[in-house]
Amino acid sequence: MELPSTKPYLLRAIWEWCCDNGFTPHIAVEVDGRTRVPREFVRDGQIVLNLGPTATNKLQIGNEFIEFQARFGGVARELSIPVDRVSAVYARENGAGMAFEVDGDSEMADEAPAAATVADAPSDEPPPEPPRPDEGRPRLQRIK
Repeated sequence: MELPSTKPYLLRAIWEWCCDNGFTPHIAVEVDGRTRVPREFVRDGQIVLNLGPTATNKLQIGNEFIEFQARFGGVARELSIPVDRVSAVYARENGAGMAFEVDGDSEMADEAPAAATVADAPSDEPPPEPPRPDEGRPRLQRIK
């Protein structure tokens, strides 16, 4: 019998820690065909989403999917993210959080896969930092 994944429990714990301490929880997602997000915001097969209470409506971090409503350009959208596609959860303000391996077998829908992902990083080294188009983006720290 295979044990259930600890990943959704860790996602909920880091989300709660962020909210309890006044931080803004974000997730990084490796987008595939099952991922329901606004495709116009996907870059290099990835999207970063704000999961803060003021940015989401009807947020549910389940064991299989993260589902919520969010506004993009003033338009409410329904989002659904498979938990297994989340590559990181972290606080925007300081980058504290956790990175996860993402299975690279899922096919991208109209997107090219990212060249370097958390799944490609050796387990004993920190994951590579994502490209930083503006210096206002947080850095992801690996917590052991």
